[in-house]
Amino acid sequence: MSATRHRALGGGVNHVLDYLRQMQAENPSFFYAIQGDNDHTGGSIFWVDATSRMNYAYFGDTVIFDTTYRTNRYRVPFASFTGLNHHGQPVLFGCALILNDSEASFAWLFQTWLHAMSDRRPISITTDPDRLIQMAVTQVLPETRLRFNRWSIFKETQEKLAHIYQSQPTFEIEFKKCVNETETINEFESSWVLLLERYFVMDNEWLQSMYNARQQWVPAYMRDTFFGDFSITERNIGLNSFFEGFVNASTTIQMLIKQYEKAVASWHEKELKSDYDTTNTSPVLKTPSPMEKQAANLYTRRIFMKFQEELVETLANPATKIDDSGTVATYRVAKFGEEHKAHTVNFTSFEMKANCSCQMFEHSGIICRHILAVFRAKNVLTLPSQYVLKRWTRNAKIGDMQDEHATELPNNSRESLTDRSNTLRQEAIKYVEEGAKSIHIYNVAMDALQEALKKVSSAKNQSPVSAEDGALSNGRNQELHAAGDTETVACQSADEKEKKIRELTTELESINRRCEVYRANLLAVLRDMEEQKLKLSVKVQNARLNLRE
Repeated sequence: MSATRHRALGGGVNHVLDYLRQMQAENPSFFYAIQGDNDHTGGSIFWVDATSRMNYAYFGDTVIFDTTYRTNRYRVPFASFTGLNHHGQPVLFGCALILNDSEASFAWLFQTWLHAMSDRRPISITTDPDRLIQMAVTQVLPETRLRFNRWSIFKETQEKLAHIYQSQPTFEIEFKKCVNETETINEFESSWVLLLERYFVMDNEWLQSMYNARQQWVPAYMRDTFFGDFSITERNIGLNSFFEGFVNASTTIQMLIKQYEKAVASWHEKELKSDYDTTNTSPVLKTPSPMEKQAANLYTRRIFMKFQEELVETLANPATKIDDSGTVATYRVAKFGEEHKAHTVNFTSFEMKANCSCQMFEHSGIICRHILAVFRAKNVLTLPSQYVLKRWTRNAKIGDMQDEHATELPNNSRESLTDRSNTLRQEAIKYVEEGAKSIHIYNVAMDALQEALKKVSSAKNQSPVSAEDGALSNGRNQELHAAGDTETVACQSADEKEKKIRELTTELESINRRCEVYRANLLAVLRDMEEQKLKLSVKVQNARLNLRE
């Protein structure tokens, strides 16, 4: 299959490889790898740029693996790893050309991707319902919670049960209601049985197979795991939101890189605009609550709007104490007129901890209206720190990075050097992000960078090379062969270490150039905002003149 797919893509694969080599030459933090034999005709290709690696360090708690090409008959077997940034926008974690659809190929891809991300494992991953992908995830990410995309299941169900959908128009509505609106496992189970009995499909093989896999796609079974969903149905869409409008069934291999770069630039610009809006505009507060004002200063704008929605709803969801053991108080929270949909909240005053039966905080990282109602009843005026997930705040990219699944690094020379290289790279990218925020900060950053370059050069000339600087294993300048194989890295000589230092120096200089680009992009955004303000001012003035007339 791989050779056939490679022939179908023609010389486009070489075009992609040339691009990847060029990008790595310009920035050693750009990572790419090739599976298969030396002539590159048998294996898949994976790549990820430095910004995506940095973003994963902050937002890699939940991941989406998109293989839309397999179901929509794309001309290019293009797959992507994405996630959600602090604005809830898609963020890229890597791309691949999958030239061989096999369990071994997908396992290689996940292993390579994980290696590029410093072996930080996500809490959860969402994929299309596919046996090969499921086996690869189970093998490489055994502790990561796997979820199948409901949109794909609903679409396939419509195809498999076309005769039922046509003869029983209400089946689709009730099927989706059974899946999306049941909050507990027991509620789903009983609703599922009633659905099958009502439409006489108890023996349908497709529905039985979906029921057997229910723990991988029905929301009621997954509420205790973080997926970054703001609502039950919000992520009930396709997985390719990052490249939607850029890569589709008609995209050729020759067009791929250009479209890839357009998508990356587009989402980067949207993130910059969202950052600007969050920093330079103030949301309209709807309550006198100090907690709302606190949240407005902590969260990004979109996340605050979701929190605000939950806070306002506490006015219609009173909390009633139903039990108190002394240390833990239990509350019943229900909306007026909907007491049958009540939720239970357990609250520990001493630790300021609460958990709700809806498990919204566990699933989305946003505190629910039911816990907020209990806080209101207990006169808790500010949001306890444990209920502010840093990944949703405006400071998500400042300070320590997420490391929720970090394991202790082996105490050997190869891992030690890799760890230092990764840390330097991540800090350098963070430096660029912060240094480009204003002209003043940019000038300060440039002065500090020049001083740092002098100190690095001085340290290079003075410090002896230690034995621990043995080998380099961050994916740079390597092409991985055969799924599951581990490439042996030889110990570096003194000359190789000097080469490594020169590479780091080159990387710092590259960051300097990128800083100019970031500065130019930011100034363009600021100019655009000023133009919009001017246009709005003119409209307001014209409106006032019309009123006077």
